Amino acid sequence: MQQTTWTAVDDYFCERLIPGDPVLNAALQDSDAGDLPQHHVAPNQGKFLHLLAKLQGAKTVLEFGTLGGYSTIWLARALPEDGRVVSLEFNPHNAAIAQKNIERAGLSHKVDIRVGKALDTLPQLEAEGIHPFDLIFIDADKPNNPHYLDWSIKLSRPGTLIIGDNVVRNGAVADPASTDANVQGVRSFFDLMANNPRLSATALQTVGSKGYDGFSMALVIA
Repeated sequence: MQQTTWTAVDDYFCERLIPGDPVLNAALQDSDAGDLPQHHVAPNQGKFLHLLAKLQGAKTVLEFGTLGGYSTIWLARALPEDGRVVSLEFNPHNAAIAQKNIERAGLSHKVDIRVGKALDTLPQLEAEGIHPFDLIFIDADKPNNPHYLDWSIKLSRPGTLIIGDNVVRNGAVADPASTDANVQGVRSFFDLMANNPRLSATALQTVGSKGYDGFSMALVIA
């Protein structure tokens, strides 16, 4: 009953506030056709990311986890014409589908997909001088979230906004005894945010078409 209600409310929000978009719909359809996991953000969550990027006045975005490029499109559309999203994707199959979706959206000039382990790619970004980023979206494998946060801070500036997705884990994040590597990765991620004086952070629980979850938000203040 709860999930039915959560989904109905999300559907209502999307119907009223987010007009149908053939490009975004096609991105989801191609992701499904390519057997990608349905881990993409919901439409209202994508619009939320879009608005955050707009509020930031972002020109540069770093995304951990491209998947089929759905959230990438939302973020890239928020940037000026000379803006850039660098999106890190481990799986070449996912990256290939995302690239096609981004090309269809007419955003190839704004999006740079880097394929491979993010922890191998990040030193390359640093060496290339592709930083600081204005907004960073962490939505990839949770055991590595602490490492991703360390790198995010390294590639940031005062004023950079760092968003972490899927941090509630259906409530398991509050269980210190959990043996789930995803949960422990998120808990370590929170410990690092809490103890880093360069960050001011919070987190919110959410419900909706994607179930019970939530996100963290950290502002780099120094």
